[in-house]
Amino acid sequence: MEAPSEIPQPHPTAPRLGVLLVNLGTPASPSRRDVRRYLAEFLWDRRVVDLPRPLWWPVLHGIILRVRPARSAAAYRRIWTPEGSPLLAISRRQREALQDALRRRRGMPADVVLAMRYGEPSVGAGLRALRRVGAHRVLVLPLYPQYSATTTASVFDAVAAALRAERRLPELRFVNDYHDHGPYLDALAASVREYWARHGRADRLVLSFHGIPERYARAGDPYPRQCRSTARALAARLELEPDQWILSFQSRMGREPWLGPYTDQVLRSLPGQGVRRVQVICPGFAADCLETLEEIALEDRDEFLKAGGESYEYIACLNDRPDHVEALAGLVEEHARGWIQPS
Repeated sequence: MEAPSEIPQPHPTAPRLGVLLVNLGTPASPSRRDVRRYLAEFLWDRRVVDLPRPLWWPVLHGIILRVRPARSAAAYRRIWTPEGSPLLAISRRQREALQDALRRRRGMPADVVLAMRYGEPSVGAGLRALRRVGAHRVLVLPLYPQYSATTTASVFDAVAAALRAERRLPELRFVNDYHDHGPYLDALAASVREYWARHGRADRLVLSFHGIPERYARAGDPYPRQCRSTARALAARLELEPDQWILSFQSRMGREPWLGPYTDQVLRSLPGQGVRRVQVICPGFAADCLETLEEIALEDRDEFLKAGGESYEYIACLNDRPDHVEALAGLVEEHARGWIQPS
């Protein structure tokens, strides 16, 4: 009997590097329906809200998703642009710029695909796109400089879920955080110095990071420690004295204690301390979004001015600044070491 032939295999090719660039996400439109759909996905994530599901489901669907979508939709409408969601538009520009930067830097077959943890384009769609172009080595780069289970670990969960049914898995590497990455900190400092050169310096620089519940930190989440590390490193690069800057946390939700001090309370208190002019930057956000453009740049501005402040200025996120893109390219190069060969 003739021996069975082997299954034909494709000709070997040089392994391609795929980069999955991930940010939080955005509703498809500022309509109440689309915002509700987005919030339902976001707030059902166990990494975000870890309450038992039988307790959380009636609260989420019976109260929060009946009330919050209208308020959030109004906030999204205040910042929506002709390109759509600011976060998605900026993230697309970041993807294109990172793709170009990697090809210039290494001259290698690297493919960068954008994904959102919630909403579209999804993490699963991003991984499928990389598979179609033959990227069997995938570096996942969540655009969260500081690690938190609520963000970075949630991206890991989404990647694992998307690959669960796959027969052939790609080689995977994952960037946990880059809170102390030199080029990232340098880009932050440069953005502040450039702003000062155009507008002058304020009485106080407020460094506002997104908050998480205090009990998450007590359970071992390193997020607050990494936020403080980033803040101290940025202040040192800017040669700020301790009384010239302050670290705070924004965007708390619910009644339990979150990381403090709270940004809105800090801003309301500063005029009473003689601080008339403030500038605010959000170092933990890689791209401007609802929390920066609406909450910080608009809502908190009103709070500060009502409390007696005279001048309130928001310093934009790094977005697609060339030095930020180069910092991200450096992260890819560092974490892909051994996977890629210079051409």
